[in-house]
Amino acid sequence: MKTEFFTRDKAFYRTFFPLLAVITLQQLAALAVNLVDNIMLGRYTELALSGATLVNQIQFIMQQLVAGIGMGVSVLGSQYWGKNDIPPIRRITSVGLKFALAAGLAFLLLTSLAPKFMLGLFTNDAAVIAEGMRYLEIMRWTYVIFAVSNVLMYSLQSVETAFIGTVMSISTIMINMCLNYCFIFGNLGAPELGIVGAAIATLTSRCVELAIILIYIFFIDKKLNFRPRHLINLDFAYLKDFVKAALPVMVSGGLWGVAQGAQTAILGHMNATVIAANSIASVIFQIFVVVGMSSANASSVTMGKTVGEGRFDKVRPYSRTLQLIFVIIGAVSALAMFLCRGAIVSLYAVSGEAKELAKSFLAVLSVATLGSCYEFPVEGGIIAGGGDPKYQAIVDTLFMWLFTIPSAAVSAFVFKASPVVVFCFLKADQLLKCIPNGIVCNRYKWVKRLTR
Repeated sequence: MKTEFFTRDKAFYRTFFPLLAVITLQQLAALAVNLVDNIMLGRYTELALSGATLVNQIQFIMQQLVAGIGMGVSVLGSQYWGKNDIPPIRRITSVGLKFALAAGLAFLLLTSLAPKFMLGLFTNDAAVIAEGMRYLEIMRWTYVIFAVSNVLMYSLQSVETAFIGTVMSISTIMINMCLNYCFIFGNLGAPELGIVGAAIATLTSRCVELAIILIYIFFIDKKLNFRPRHLINLDFAYLKDFVKAALPVMVSGGLWGVAQGAQTAILGHMNATVIAANSIASVIFQIFVVVGMSSANASSVTMGKTVGEGRFDKVRPYSRTLQLIFVIIGAVSALAMFLCRGAIVSLYAVSGEAKELAKSFLAVLSVATLGSCYEFPVEGGIIAGGGDPKYQAIVDTLFMWLFTIPSAAVSAFVFKASPVVVFCFLKADQLLKCIPNGIVCNRYKWVKRLTR
């Protein structure tokens, strides 16, 4: 029998591509907020940009942990959605929400009690730490708000309702841009607050995000029919199911966030210019790989729904099709990033040295993008959505802590290699993980029903 590289099943395309489009728009708008903050703070002072970068590393760890919680909700929810069984999705979301609240409160507490210690983990530059503390004083209040709104968003994604996330993100960027313009630079009669103004803008936009999604789930959504009691009750009937699905991804996400912080710390202990260049390159990279990263969420729901429906004969053709789509997305994203890197970096008002270093980092990331857009949606989308969320935790943790961090640390602190060489070691795992992920994905031992 002849193998088809792209499935002819129209149901696949009707599920995957609409989800991919709205999730991409949502993520793109959310990342645009970071890009706007990045550019505006970079045009204010390089010190403000570096200070915000340190705080964003703490937030990134928290976001990865919340994403793991949300992925547990999404993986389980999409399989129940395939069975057309709604009550368990509400109960699973309620459990996930309590985990997210605990994570948000923990980060709020840590950054309130020991802000200088937390920032000092990433750099020993006293001026950068001092600027970061001014930013963190306000940003820490966004952690709980972000945790709640994102878990609710993942629950809606599991039932193929993703457009509300796009509405949230677009509203965020509009508010953030306007308030940044006013409060960072002191325009339109507002006080000039610099980095503090950027934090106020972000906190305001996060509050609006939460208000939008609460209004939607309680008054507009007709699929899940949430009521306040569904979210605040102490029903833990699905706690074991949730922990089984979410704990590996939560641990992996948390460790991944810590690892990214460790990467920033390695670069940050070189000098402030490297911190600024890494901040610029990281935000631009996230913008260009947004379609590849969003395809993980879309493919997770697609595969979860397929397994939940019991359509196991569709798993192989769907998986092959998705992998080819990931490769195409990666090639296009990598080429676009490489060609546009100079023009985007020129928007920043930082030193010439920081600009040149950022362009070099982006050249490295252009190659890494080829791997990122394949390996991440394979492990976090196809395999996790199909029933094995533990695999992602294992492979990410092993590569990061046994190869990436040790090799980069040795190159930086023992051999005193240049920042670009160290950066290559930090991103090499994005290509290396393609090998085991491709092998495991095409053996199909990950196909499992997680529903009762």
